[in-house]
Amino acid sequence: MQIGFYFDQTRCTGCSACRVACKDWHDIPAGSENWMRIHYTEKGTFPEVSVSYLVGPCWHCLEPVCVPACPVGAITKREADGIVVVDSSTCLGNEVCDEKCRKACPYKAPQFGPQPGAQMGKCNYCLDRFQQGKLPNCIEACPVRALDAGPLGELEERYGTIRETEGFQYSTRTRPAVVFKPKG
Repeated sequence: MQIGFYFDQTRCTGCSACRVACKDWHDIPAGSENWMRIHYTEKGTFPEVSVSYLVGPCWHCLEPVCVPACPVGAITKREADGIVVVDSSTCLGNEVCDEKCRKACPYKAPQFGPQPGAQMGKCNYCLDRFQQGKLPNCIEACPVRALDAGPLGELEERYGTIRETEGFQYSTRTRPAVVFKPKG
C-alpha cells in the first residue's frame, strides 16, 4: 500500500488553516519552518485574471530522492505504507549537513529549522494520528475540504488520476503520491 494525498485546487482559498494546523500539531515554532506550505499563483491581465493556490506537504514519493541523498540514512520510506519519515536523532543538523536531502527534493519538503543545530524535519503524514486510524491534522483542519488523504489506489478510484495542476509539475523520477482536481 502507498499512502498519498488528494488536493482540490478549485476549492482552496489559501487560508493557511492546513499550514497552521500542521505547525500546531507538531509544535513547530513560528518562523520559516513550514512542513505544509501554501504556494500562490496569479496570472493574466485585467479583466482576465486568475489566482490559484497549491498546498505543499511532503508528497511521500514512490521513489523519494531524499532517502538516498541523506548522508547518514536519517530518512527512510516505510515499506508497509510508503510514508517517508525522518529519524531526527540520526540527522547531522543544519550546521554540519550540506543539506543534500533538501537540495535533492524537487518539492523542497525536507527543511531545517533556523536555530543552530536544528535537525531536518518534514511532513510525516501525522504518523502518530495515522497509527490511531486518523487522518493527518491538515486534512481535518481544511474548512473547504480541499484536502483528502489515504491509500493512493483508493484516492485514484475516488478522484481520478490527474497528476499535474497549476503550480505543480509531476516528477516521473520521484513519482509523488498525489492526485489533483486542477483549477480551470
